[in-house]
Amino acid sequence: MSLLVVGLSHRTAPVSLLERAVVSGDDITKLLAELLECPNVSEAVLVSTCNRVEVYTVVETFHGGLADISGVLSRQSGVDVPTLCNHLYVHYAAGAVDHLFRAASGLDSMVVGEAQILGQLRAAYTTACEAGTVGRTLHELIQHGLRVGKRVHTETGIDHAGPSVVTEALADAERVLGGLTGRRALVIGAGSMGGLAAAQLRRAGIGRIAVANRTAANGERLATALAADGTPAVAIGLESLLAELALADVVVACTGASSPVLDAETVRAARTGPGALVVCDLGLPRDVEAAVADLPGVHVVDLETMQQRLREAPSGLDTRRAGELVAEEVQAYLAAQRSAEVTPTVTALRRRAAEVVDSELLRLDSRLPELDSAVRDELSRTVRRVVDKLLHMPTVRVKQLAAAPGGSSYADALRELFALDPQSAAAVSATPATPATEAESVTNHHIAMSTVDGEAR
Repeated sequence: MSLLVVGLSHRTAPVSLLERAVVSGDDITKLLAELLECPNVSEAVLVSTCNRVEVYTVVETFHGGLADISGVLSRQSGVDVPTLCNHLYVHYAAGAVDHLFRAASGLDSMVVGEAQILGQLRAAYTTACEAGTVGRTLHELIQHGLRVGKRVHTETGIDHAGPSVVTEALADAERVLGGLTGRRALVIGAGSMGGLAAAQLRRAGIGRIAVANRTAANGERLATALAADGTPAVAIGLESLLAELALADVVVACTGASSPVLDAETVRAARTGPGALVVCDLGLPRDVEAAVADLPGVHVVDLETMQQRLREAPSGLDTRRAGELVAEEVQAYLAAQRSAEVTPTVTALRRRAAEVVDSELLRLDSRLPELDSAVRDELSRTVRRVVDKLLHMPTVRVKQLAAAPGGSSYADALRELFALDPQSAAAVSATPATPATEAESVTNHHIAMSTVDGEAR
């Protein structure tokens, strides 16, 4: 059993493909169930955000697991497997651990250092737990990954290593409008991205914010918080978009809806004056119909526009320090997993020794039945102490040696020397399903494609 990560992100796929692959709502639970029905998949967690769609799994075999997961993603997105595989990345065993820890730290995000991924990863884990698709391996991995992400954000300044998607989009709005001070804004969507956008608009000196949201209570909550901070704000329903569009200078759309919530006809009907309108579409799939960009006086900023710009944002010392921390945590995690793998063998060895002691004490009882009970008890304690002391150093050392790459050979030697049954040892204490010695990360998309078309079938 091994870890396998298969996915596509802003680094490997265009926004148009990510839009088709994104999974939301009840579809996440359905996809997790479909993954667990695959013959090679025993655990699964799905992370689906505006920047990535990736599946963390525990699989029986690499080739079989890759074929299963690629097939599920293909059916979900409606994109044929060969086309999809041209944009997939694949990370296996230790490479999967490294990828998760980097992702949790914000090093793999479009906006380097953003902390949103921690909440998204935690939500993905919770959803998978509720769906019953998380076992021991993914539980340990993701919990460790969340701790790594927190550590990186606490011990480095990576949060400030690059611009945010919201900051970059609103910077464009400022350039087009000549500043945001005193302007009117419409925020469509009151989730985490909508909250970030509203906070950024408030700091930019926006004059008024209207919050449109499908769930009225969430919109009211955000508008109330803004008003408490001194920014005039009102919550509206999506049916009131037309009236607010007529007043707005800048629109930020980030709903997570499966289809556009703002179409060209609505924008055209609302824009009766000569002023410019900046529309920031931060949704995936898109929240704004493509034809809106063709309307006179309307300037659209979307994820595709910013993708290349953010990808080229410079990284600094904090990013490098974060990378060092992640590498350190990966090695510590893998060492712990390798050490844990030898535990069943050590347990079986101690059990074997205990069986020998018990057998010999029974023999002593049969030969010397008249032996005083106090003497018998002292002999029993003495023999057990001798055995414990003889086994202590070898078992401690084998765990230490097993933590190094290739350390599983020491457990093999113990099993051979003492004629231990590996199946019996595994039954005593289940071995973690992460073979750290196979620390490979496959990133060549053509390799993934040929695997699915060839041997994996």
